[in-house]
Amino acid sequence: MNKYLVICAMFAIVSCGKKVNPNKESNVMLEEPVVKVVDSAAAGKNEGLALIEGADCLTCHKMDARLVGPSYQEVADKYTDADIDHLATKIIDGGKGVWGEIPMTPHAGMSPENAKKMVAYILTLKK
Repeated sequence: MNKYLVICAMFAIVSCGKKVNPNKESNVMLEEPVVKVVDSAAAGKNEGLALIEGADCLTCHKMDARLVGPSYQEVADKYTDADIDHLATKIIDGGKGVWGEIPMTPHAGMSPENAKKMVAYILTLKK
């Protein structure tokens, strides 16, 4: 009987502890992903591509087909090098309406330099 009483007491102590909800949303902004590209040319990978692969971009975009957002080839076909600053700002601030009503989420923690490297890579995919 005492054994059962001890087990019940242990269960009560454990179950009354502070519970953390892992699904709870947080308003803490995540830091920009750090992509270490020692030598892009030697690694055979463009730095802009490495940044894209290290961020969440490929969740909504593909290189050659629409997913949630436009393909990178569609973006490259629509814009020129003169639009690099504009597109980098869209990556950082987010946007809606150019490619449909689904908004692109902002990436406020991203530096303008890295956003420009990503855009420069995307523009190389022009058909």
